[in-house]
Amino acid sequence: MTNTRRPLEGLLVADYSRVLAGPYCSMLLADMGATVIKVEGPGGDDTRTWVPPVKDGVATYYMSINRNKRSIVLDYGKPEDRALAVELARRADIALENMKPGGMKKFGLDYESLSKVNPRLVYLSISGFGTKEGAWLPGYDLVVQAVSGLMSLTGEPDGPPFRAGISVFDVMTGLHGTIGILAALNQRQATGRGQHVEVNLLSSAMSGLVNQTGAYSAAGVVPFRMGNAHPSLFPYEAMPTKDKDLIIAAGNDKQFRSLCEVLGIEHLADDPRFAINADRTKNREELRPHLLEKLGQWNADDLFIALNKVGVPCGPINSIGDGVELAEKLGLQPRVSVGEGDRTVNLIRNPIDFSDATLRYDLPPPTLGEHSNEIREWLSKPADPATA
Repeated sequence: MTNTRRPLEGLLVADYSRVLAGPYCSMLLADMGATVIKVEGPGGDDTRTWVPPVKDGVATYYMSINRNKRSIVLDYGKPEDRALAVELARRADIALENMKPGGMKKFGLDYESLSKVNPRLVYLSISGFGTKEGAWLPGYDLVVQAVSGLMSLTGEPDGPPFRAGISVFDVMTGLHGTIGILAALNQRQATGRGQHVEVNLLSSAMSGLVNQTGAYSAAGVVPFRMGNAHPSLFPYEAMPTKDKDLIIAAGNDKQFRSLCEVLGIEHLADDPRFAINADRTKNREELRPHLLEKLGQWNADDLFIALNKVGVPCGPINSIGDGVELAEKLGLQPRVSVGEGDRTVNLIRNPIDFSDATLRYDLPPPTLGEHSNEIREWLSKPADPATA
């Protein structure tokens, strides 16, 4: 029987962040049971105005990363509001911010200041380019996609570079930030002390580009655009069938042999030019026409079934809607209903499943300052010594 306790139940998060990386991180913590108080300036989080699309007049961008939170509006220019922001951090287990490095210090909300009033505080700072020589640079995902090299890898070889379809490094940095927070909480169990955790978009990009940055770091190889092809595997890309393209991902020699058997070209699996992956990759342009000839005899839907049955990963190039519907057909329950009544919204669920705990989807994304009065009242009262 699944435990109804949530993994991070009892933890309080002071979320001073905005836009994507920080709010995504704090939403993951909230899903796992932490109480997250979203602190917004008088104008609110930027993503409230990032439209279209909208749902009932609210930006879906904002909705997608701000469920399970309570919102309070604080104006750091007012001493009384700064004092409330400090008091919130004094009571919190976790704080996170993504202002430009040094931006929180002028308000007394930086780690050095807050750790003096709350030594147990785990404090996450998110920046674009770190706190050293790049501290002055504003951090936007699109810029990091460009300067990291990602865009040099995205697109056709003879075409222009492209950005990814999402803010991939904001999401990646939010995930890295979540990992850092959980690690620091675990260390606090042993030491009794919190600490400052720092992540930045460019470092997350360097890590998240994995084999591509690894190729340069380890061997001095500068990767380049290859369209949908893979630099180290073949076939591992979109390939045409009789009616539409199909992604075929033969990642090892066994899968390549199975592919050849389905296509009726078993002899190619024993051809010394193609038998092992390194040679297939080297001789891909010799192998390609043999595959295309046979693939052109199949409908994509029929080949999808035939290849997956023999363990060759493949799939159609879906729309986002098709992808969500596929996840539903596979029993992955990608969507959850959050809120009640006219505040109900269907959002994409947290992807983590626990065998002995549950997640929460109680609160819809808050309206600006929705919980200001109750939070102000709570912060103005003396903290309970048992929980302070």
